[in-house]
Amino acid sequence: MKKDTVVLISGCSSGIGLALAREFDRRGYYVFATARRASTVDIRSSRADISSLDVTNPKSIEMCVKHVMRQAGKIDILINNAGYALMGPVVDLSMDDFRRQFDTNVTGLVGLTQAVAPHMIKQHSGTIVNISSVSGFLTQPFSGAYCASKAAVSSLSDALRMELAPFGVRVVTVQPGSIKSQFGETAAKGLDRYERSVYAPVKEFIEARAMTSQQNPTTAEEFSKELITRLEGKKVPPVIRLGNDSLRLFLESKLPLKTLDRMLSKRFGLDRLK
Repeated sequence: MKKDTVVLISGCSSGIGLALAREFDRRGYYVFATARRASTVDIRSSRADISSLDVTNPKSIEMCVKHVMRQAGKIDILINNAGYALMGPVVDLSMDDFRRQFDTNVTGLVGLTQAVAPHMIKQHSGTIVNISSVSGFLTQPFSGAYCASKAAVSSLSDALRMELAPFGVRVVTVQPGSIKSQFGETAAKGLDRYERSVYAPVKEFIEARAMTSQQNPTTAEEFSKELITRLEGKKVPPVIRLGNDSLRLFLESKLPLKTLDRMLSKRFGLDRLK
């Protein structure tokens, strides 16, 4: 039992966040599972604490961390999981949507980390787990904003790993591959707005990109079990890649740039626009 180990997880309404919260709870951790609407977090446990947290709202972050500290007195593990995918050609994205993508996936992660890190530094221990993506190292057409946000998460994680190491705080970057969730359906919403775009002739490829992560995916439950097992190991790697296609896409990202551009342009129909 790990009842004295306190875990705070953002983005637990579904998918990876919910599966991680359930698995940490099953293994006996003291779990604080959060989402913008606490009512969406489905954990049937008398031990888990379910709270609201909007990572784009500094006041919400402050209140959430204060709640955890009042209830548990410490935070041993922070899982920065809250995020979503904005799909579409970069030149067609509204600036409001673009800002919202970074506010959630990047700025929110930094804000929550800044609120938790001082407590970990004080206790000279802790683990911060940032959920990035294979999209952080392999940019694909029609997902530029999302890929850029996840590349930023990976880069920030690298800096945090070095900056927090002197204080006994470990930072782990997780780059999931295809994980079964509502991720694709959420990303596909509103794509009909591209019907009058110069990319309208390949609209089906934009829609296909939104659903790419749901092609032969690893279940969120399998992913969570393996991730937590690795985090419990004696030697935790600084970067963890898990899930279907994570290795293939990593190797694909190492192809020569001209080859990669040609391959991805064909895969996503851009060659049809010439």
